[in-house]
Amino acid sequence: MIFKHYYYLHTLKLKIMDISIKEFTQGARNAEGLTVIIDVFRAFSVACYAFDRGAGRIIDVSEPDEAFDLRKKLIKETILVGERDERKIEGFDAGNSPTEILLADITDKTMIHTTTAGTNGILNAVNATEILGAGLVNARAVADYIKRSSAKKVTLVAMGYRACTRADEDILCARYIRDMINGKNPDIRQEVMELMNGSGARFFNPANVQHSPPTDFFLCTDINRFNFVLRAERNQSGFAELFRIDMD
Repeated sequence: MIFKHYYYLHTLKLKIMDISIKEFTQGARNAEGLTVIIDVFRAFSVACYAFDRGAGRIIDVSEPDEAFDLRKKLIKETILVGERDERKIEGFDAGNSPTEILLADITDKTMIHTTTAGTNGILNAVNATEILGAGLVNARAVADYIKRSSAKKVTLVAMGYRACTRADEDILCARYIRDMINGKNPDIRQEVMELMNGSGARFFNPANVQHSPPTDFFLCTDINRFNFVLRAERNQSGFAELFRIDMD
């Protein structure tokens, strides 16, 4: 009897949760409620791998100059990570590449991160009550976190390619998270593999191997590899810090 009562309440909660999917920087600006900024290729995949590798802190900034300035102000050792036009920014320690993160010395360091889409999505979600960063690598953890929350409104923002062109991987991730919130357990492995011939094809172009290697594709599409969420908190300086919240 108690189980049936719990199930009824749980089902009712799912029914009253308003879940919408938006896109790009404008979608982040218009997002309300518990907001999930999605960037599969590659911002939040990078952040997940960085925390898994032992990063002490991750701070998102809007522009490279802000990253350089912040490095000067921080006492703790830092690593600058980011991209413009998918390439490592001059003077940075690593590009926006999970492959590079796996090879970098990042333990206990503060990672200062700036990207064209993902980090700026975090910084532009000014109307959100709570902000999470997500990719395929932690999608189930994000869905579980939302299901356990008291949120009545959820906005999933697919940031897209350079925050202005629809990216199949981000839309796929948004729909996947939405379905899991609603109690479904879809198998998206085939759709993920199809990305190799679509929006992920650039990782297999020999001309891009130095900044977007094939290993990045497979690392970013390792579905549900990490059982933690990235919770963002903005500060008065205009930056946002990501915090790792492990799920049971």
